[in-house]
Amino acid sequence: MSAARRIWLSVVAIVVIALGLGILFVRGPGPMTFTRDAKVTLADYHGPDPTGVPASLAKADIIERGAYLARAADCMVCHTTEGGKPYAGGLGFRLPFGTLYSTNITPDKETGIGNYSDQDFINAVHRGVRRDGARLYPAMPFTSYTYITDADALAIKAYLFSLPPVRAVAPENTLQFPFNQRWAMSIWSAVFNPDTRFEPDPEKSPEWNRGAYLAEALAHCGECHTPRNLAFALDNHKKFQGAVTAGWRAFNISSDKATGVGAWRDEDLVAYLRIGHADGHGTASGPMAEAVDHSFYQFAPEDIRAVLAYLRTVPPIASPDLPATLAPPAPPSHKQGVTADARGKMVFEGACVSCHGWTGESPISPFATITGAWAVNDPSAINVAQVVIHGTRRHNPPDAISMPAFGNAYSDDEIAAVANYVTARFGAKPSQLTAKDVAELRQQASE
Repeated sequence: MSAARRIWLSVVAIVVIALGLGILFVRGPGPMTFTRDAKVTLADYHGPDPTGVPASLAKADIIERGAYLARAADCMVCHTTEGGKPYAGGLGFRLPFGTLYSTNITPDKETGIGNYSDQDFINAVHRGVRRDGARLYPAMPFTSYTYITDADALAIKAYLFSLPPVRAVAPENTLQFPFNQRWAMSIWSAVFNPDTRFEPDPEKSPEWNRGAYLAEALAHCGECHTPRNLAFALDNHKKFQGAVTAGWRAFNISSDKATGVGAWRDEDLVAYLRIGHADGHGTASGPMAEAVDHSFYQFAPEDIRAVLAYLRTVPPIASPDLPATLAPPAPPSHKQGVTADARGKMVFEGACVSCHGWTGESPISPFATITGAWAVNDPSAINVAQVVIHGTRRHNPPDAISMPAFGNAYSDDEIAAVANYVTARFGAKPSQLTAKDVAELRQQASE
């Protein structure tokens, strides 16, 4: 072999190795790699099966089991528009490069999934491949759903096929080039979708394994609470550190004691998952409120406890932009505390104080108390602004308090002013939102 050929082959080898290492770094660890224990297949696991439904539904028929699993997977929220038929699709997800619309997953044979075979459905859930062979975008969380067992996926299918078919055609996506090239998703999936089923950890408790299956596969918590890398895949180097999704901030749920949930009492974390509120920690809003209303509120109590057991073991990852200490209640008089932003104070006094009070501790309902909430202690004020714009629509528990939307009542300037006033008065660090920021937040929220 000539010297030139050896040099050429060496260069090629170096480039291939560098490319491979780069892909491995960008792809990062799997969602459960942090345990570092040996996983086994379900067939080789000798403990109680962590998949499927809770014991109370063990003898239920496949449709009833599928209904529980579909709620655990939060399918309806993403596949239902406001005021639309359940599961009929059409919900828009606004991204920096266009808008994606969810598909109809009712059993309608023309516009839904009525012609899907079992294998077609599994291909969509596990691999992000439609019946016609086209690739799905990862707004459908198939990189998390890939861990769902075949049996659970088919139970969900059985439930969906038991529903009335709805004829509904989703709007066309409006993605910009090159993101509108579905074929490129085959490359993306080859790198970022492990296409493997859940593997329990025999060194962990049955409750932990159940919680891992619920949090990672069905409830797909990381899809909102884990930041994304440059390829828009989950960056598990920063697992559960928190991220901005669809214009809302999903906060840190790692075991970090300052900016995560590591210092929360068990009963507080259970309450937040179960009803979307924990005294001293605030009330769920935006996508998290929807997840509570339509998913976690329906969980069996033992499943909520299992998720808690799993979250407790996720390594602490700090959120550097959040304060280490939350602000105490504000003074009872409006003349005390922050008074610098007169315009924001005026809006708060006219629209907010009757429910939230000058101290931030609501006189009407714990659900309206904002003292101790991450939203008002977040100097970005993203969720404060979004709650003012869109309100909160809570359905569960029945005594939950909803907040009306003020997006049409106030200008972007006024919303920025009241958000800055709220974070300054009730939070640890004031925000500096502008009208331009609020206009962008309006555009980022899902339709």
